Amino acid sequence: MENDVYQSVCSFLNRFGGDIYLGVEDNGTVCGVPENAAGDMVKNFIKIISNPNMFTPTIYLSPEIIKYEGKTIIHIHIPVSAEVHSFKKEVYDRVDDADVKVTATAQLAMMYIRKQNRFTEKQIYPYISLEDFRLDLLPRIRKMATNNIEGLHSWESMSDEELLRSAGLYGKDRVTGESGYNLAAVMLLGKDDLIMDICPAYETDALVRRVNVDRYDDREIIRTNLIESYDQLMEFGRKHLSDKFFIEGVERKNLRNIITREMIANTLIHREFTSSYTAKFVIEKDRMYTENANRSSGDGIITPDNMEPNPKNPIIASFFRNIGWSDRLGSGVRNIFKYSKYYSGEEPEFVEGDVFRLIVPLNEDYSYDNVKNGDKKTAIKNGDKKISKKTIQNYKKILEFMEEGKEYTIQDFCNLLNLKPSRTKELLKALTQDIEQIGNNKNRKYRLK
Repeated sequence: MENDVYQSVCSFLNRFGGDIYLGVEDNGTVCGVPENAAGDMVKNFIKIISNPNMFTPTIYLSPEIIKYEGKTIIHIHIPVSAEVHSFKKEVYDRVDDADVKVTATAQLAMMYIRKQNRFTEKQIYPYISLEDFRLDLLPRIRKMATNNIEGLHSWESMSDEELLRSAGLYGKDRVTGESGYNLAAVMLLGKDDLIMDICPAYETDALVRRVNVDRYDDREIIRTNLIESYDQLMEFGRKHLSDKFFIEGVERKNLRNIITREMIANTLIHREFTSSYTAKFVIEKDRMYTENANRSSGDGIITPDNMEPNPKNPIIASFFRNIGWSDRLGSGVRNIFKYSKYYSGEEPEFVEGDVFRLIVPLNEDYSYDNVKNGDKKTAIKNGDKKISKKTIQNYKKILEFMEEGKEYTIQDFCNLLNLKPSRTKELLKALTQDIEQIGNNKNRKYRLK
């Protein structure tokens, strides 16, 4: 056997396992190996992978000699290993169909992170105190948690320290016996200097590349805690993405906010914070995408059909769910697949690997309202129900008519639309995501949120 066989064994062990068939061409043609040599080939193979001077650490594999259409082939199944292996003192990784020699420190670090059986967000820092955290964010967090469950959240009655402990941000390392605040606490609520001390390479690079595609048209480098990072990235998305009109059922849905919320929450929650890889949120002419270092559990494309929810940072994910910035595990994939079709007419792409990529197509000219669907003079399909074209025109009139900071009465809208108050109230009710009510009954007024 040539060296490339052992390089493949090494790369499969270091990645997600695999199978090697000796005596089979790349195109699937079975040519076989000499039958009288198969036994010696297996013995030599086992001898080399058991030799610490060749493989470190050594591995036990059991090749199988099988017959196929009168020809002899050798099947070697390589399971995924909990160790990082080297062949002739070189580490190999599997990238697509190639065995790649790993020399970069960052690549080796990601390989060791992937092999760990613990979450890095649980790393304890015993010398961090409450003074190192942005406690000024907690009143807002308590309010968000309460609003999320539409009732009194237990965090409301807790002290700051009790809240952090309840959220799993204070723990004990059962191996070392150390107690203290963990990496999840640092990333969620740490002051900027604390975050830079512990994760000096941490940042999210937000870019717009539409005109100057080699560099950028606009850029923000975000290095603050996850709470404020979420706000800044959402504002960046609102600044550069179209807010296309869309009604689902009888409720106005903000497609831009739904999609960017899921993308941003995903890249903040599930990234590997100990990696030096710079996370990105990039908006281009025909697509937007996020990239982040990832503790990968597999390679390939993720779809709603093959998705297997795998929490990368369960403490951080739970915190985001409590304040309403994330739903249950796996819902983000389904939401982006659903609403991307309405926003751009195309499906997104989720690519799992050491770098996780989420790509959402963009099309400024696409509008779900303009998709042909039977007789548009009577009705168009928007979301899951049919709504008259006239109703959608009225929704748009209301939103285009209103100015930010100005208050309006029901009569203002009746005059605008030439409709009765009862029908006008129905239209306003469907726009609760954009419009808020002030006062009650006769004194009620409306303004843009």
